[in-house]
Amino acid sequence: MAVSTGARAAGESARGRSGRRHDRPGRLRRSAARHWYAWAMIAPVAVVMLVLIGWPLARGVYLSLTDATEANIGRTIGVNVIPASYEFVGLDNYLQILTSGLFWDKLVWTVIWTVVCVAAHYGIGLGLAVMLNRKLRLRSLYRVLLILPWAVPAFVAAFIWRYLYNSDYGVINGFMKAAGLGGVGWLDEPFTAKVAVIVVNVWIGVPFMMVALLGGLQSIPAELYEAAEVDGASPWQRFTAITLPGLRQVSSTVVLLGTIWTFNMFPIIFLITRGGPGSETEILVTYAFREAFTGIRNYSGSAAWGVIILLMLVVLAVGYRRTLRSQGDPW
Repeated sequence: MAVSTGARAAGESARGRSGRRHDRPGRLRRSAARHWYAWAMIAPVAVVMLVLIGWPLARGVYLSLTDATEANIGRTIGVNVIPASYEFVGLDNYLQILTSGLFWDKLVWTVIWTVVCVAAHYGIGLGLAVMLNRKLRLRSLYRVLLILPWAVPAFVAAFIWRYLYNSDYGVINGFMKAAGLGGVGWLDEPFTAKVAVIVVNVWIGVPFMMVALLGGLQSIPAELYEAAEVDGASPWQRFTAITLPGLRQVSSTVVLLGTIWTFNMFPIIFLITRGGPGSETEILVTYAFREAFTGIRNYSGSAAWGVIILLMLVVLAVGYRRTLRSQGDPW
């Protein structure tokens, strides 16, 4: 009896799934007929995204499977049209990259750069958000001043900080010499150069975290803090039991976005250190750029680097989302 009941349940479940699959085109048609105005509004954006993102992505994936370089790419010189002569090589570019020590060296530094910067972004941003969420004199002025680094374009900030770090005329070394300390070649040594670019990226990225977390703090009901205070909870207990759980969804989103942005933070590295000294501060994305636009331009190799970076970020985002869902976060 139990077997027959289980069989019937399984059959009904299978028929239900089959019915849902067969009814899916009908649901899509009904949705299109009912929400045609919404589809019409998003159609131009979808077309633009397909042209600006989809086509370059597909072209990059294709080039990564070839041996395209500056020497064999199609080009026009005056009235002469030179056809492309590159060939399909499959996964050779990927194997060459993944089996080279260079890739793993760049990956290790890129991961360190990302983890340190995002941790500093979140920690400092949370501290400032908590401070600005309280009643302070001149709070509006503090908010404006603290958000300025985010308002400044990244390339402008990079040039300003490059001047500040200048060994001979930089403001930082000027203060150090005025205090009786020796100057430091901030961009001349691998360790100090890495510290320098991390400081700049933290300076730029903290305002975004601060604004996002401040919005999350303001959405937490004040009654929760009042009830906890009446129950005798200490400030630290209120922070760990109310503030952090209340910021969970906001934190998960901004940490993921900050990780993706920092992992691909091209302008700070390129404009401040040019990847130097040597190639010590070069992250994956700047090396991919160097492959495509310096020396003998290796378009296929650069495209393969770009696809690998994309795949790593997709895997990171999917894994991060699944981890949050397994912990009960609906995000």
